[in-house]
This record gives sequence, C-alpha cells and structure tokens, in this order.
Amino acid sequence: MKSYGKQAIDQSDIDAVVAVLKSDFLTQGPTIVAFQTAIAARTQSHYAIAAANATACLHIACLALGLSQGDIVWTSPVSFVASANCALYCSASVDFVDIDPETGLMSIEALQNKLKQAKQNNKLPKIVIPVHLCGQSCDMEAIHQLSQEYGFRIIEDASHAIGGEYKHKPIGNCAYSDICVFSFHPVKIITTGEGGVATTNNPELAQTMQQLVSHGITRDPTLLKNTSHGPWYYEQIELGFNYRMTDMQAALGLSQLNKLDEFVTKRNELAAFYQTKLAPLGVKSLAVKQYGISSYHLMVVLFANAEQRLHMYSALQQAGIGVNVHYIPIYLQPYYQDKGFAAGYCPNAERYYSKALTLPLHPQLSERDIEIIVNNVKMAL
Repeated sequence: MKSYGKQAIDQSDIDAVVAVLKSDFLTQGPTIVAFQTAIAARTQSHYAIAAANATACLHIACLALGLSQGDIVWTSPVSFVASANCALYCSASVDFVDIDPETGLMSIEALQNKLKQAKQNNKLPKIVIPVHLCGQSCDMEAIHQLSQEYGFRIIEDASHAIGGEYKHKPIGNCAYSDICVFSFHPVKIITTGEGGVATTNNPELAQTMQQLVSHGITRDPTLLKNTSHGPWYYEQIELGFNYRMTDMQAALGLSQLNKLDEFVTKRNELAAFYQTKLAPLGVKSLAVKQYGISSYHLMVVLFANAEQRLHMYSALQQAGIGVNVHYIPIYLQPYYQDKGFAAGYCPNAERYYSKALTLPLHPQLSERDIEIIVNNVKMAL
C-alpha cells in the first residue's frame, strides 16, 4: 500500500535519538533548547516554543492571547478539527470563514464581508486562525491589514507548512501574525513522532506559552511573586499543562530539520510531475499562488463530483494506493452540528469537500510510483 504520507527516517535520525537516550536528559534537557533555537533561526522568528503536539500549541497560543468565555475565534472549515477545537478549550465560541475554491485557503473576500457584517452586529472575532492548507500560506498580508482595521489577533495554523515561504520569507516568521504553529506528526514535512512548535516575535507571548507548556511554573527570578526560599525554589504563577516535548523528540526534530530543504524540494518536484501527468486527464490540483512556495504536505486533486470522487477512492484503494480526503468541513461534524451549524454554511468548502481527494506524496515516492498512480487514475476514470 502506497500511503498518502509517510515519515522519512534515516540512520542520522536514529543516531541522534540514540545519543539522547545515552545522555543524562530524556526530557526538560538541552536538546529542547537547541531545537527551539534552530526552529526560530529557520523561520526567522524571535522565539520558538516546543510542545507535545500542534494541538497543544494552538491551545496555549489562544490562552496567551487572552482568549476566554464570551470571545469568538474564526477559522477555516477545511482543516483538521484541532483548528477549531482550540477555541472551545478556552470556553470561547468558534465560527468559520469560507474558502477560496481555487486554493482551498481562507477567502480574503469572504473574510472581509464577514467582518463588515460582524462589526454591525457587534460580534467581531478576538482571534482569526488562517490555515495554510497543504503547505501553502494564506495571504497573510491581506489578513493582517484586515486585523488592523477590525482589531483581531492572528494565529497562523501552519501545521502543514514548515519549509514553505510567503513573499520570499519563511512561513513562521510572524511578520503578519502574533503566533504561528507547526506540526511534526509523522505524515508532516519533518517529524518528531508527535510534537509541535509555536513561533512568535513577542517576548510576553513567548514567556506565557513557555510557562503554559509546563504547568504554569517558572524558576525565573524576575517573575517570582514571593521571596525565593533558595536555589531550588519555583512558583506556579498560572494554570498550565503538561504539554512538554521530550529531548528524544527534539533530537529527531533537529536531525530532520537538516533535511527540510531536501524534503520540500522533492515534494515540489513530485507535485509538478503529478500535475504534468494528470493534466491530459483533466484532473487539476489546488492552485498555488505566486506570492509563495508551498511545502506540499498534501497532493489534493479535484474530481468532477462526489460520485466520481467516491469511485476513484474505492478504485485506488483496491489497487493498493492509500488515498485519503482532507478534509470534511469541521462544522459538518456531529459535535459542531449540535452547536447549530448545518450543511450550506460555507458553500465553497462543501463543494471542495465533495470533489477533493489526496494522492500519495512523500519523499520516498519516485516518478515511476507516480506514473503507476496516475495510470490507475486513468483506468478508474
């Protein structure tokens, strides 16, 4: 079975993890600091905070921005449920902005129109979470301009997008956002097994997120509320969580980071080869805007309708090709329907969902593998 996504682990990755296993620190050690420093350097951000997964990063990002009961978060319906769930973890409410049907990204026009209406109804969002679907950045400069007009904060959900670029700068530099979040799940561009990182340029946000990752505890003398009892002293100054990443994960991440450019280049080459082979069949992939470089986490293609997509899914699975669908619009999940959402809320997102299919894309694939996949698509059509 050719899976739609797969980690690429080599001996250097194994050696890095083994070195930590033989060290004094399996967690809360120096490898975490080294990984955070390397991510900040790679993304050209000032701070990077590692956590157990990207969902944890989204949660602490919302908390750091002061999200609480009565506040509203807007995000894209075409994403994994974590992009919305993080708002509910903070007792806030969540709403959805429809997508651009060509890219699958949050529509700037839909966002602008929704903001105008929300201002009239006094229901503006506190935070907007654009989702960099498949590894391509949303138009962050345009979203930032709207944030200046309407007063919301921005968290980039870049779970798919480490190694991508927006306007000649690495995704994650936070030039147009408060916080940016990456995922290192095994199917992502690089992996730490499970894990995530939040980047920011704001020292106060960085400090808050760092505390929240580890129970809200600090040993920083400048942050203590009471007089220290001695060199062992620490204080819990807020309610945090055990969202820590281990040094073993960080070691794998550091090793993988050395191969990030290679992985992104290979993914772009394979995506271009797919597009060349699929074009004669009339099968198109999501458009990539000229303002950036996608890291191509996913190869999403669009078929004519839901019936054709279902037939294609079944035929390719039977041929040993592990296709998938990314994503069911979040608000169509029963949990969100119980909150009042219903079919028809974001028409573009639903049309996209009815036609979208994710084909295998990862560095271990060859052009010959893609030719086999495309030949199966042709036969199924």
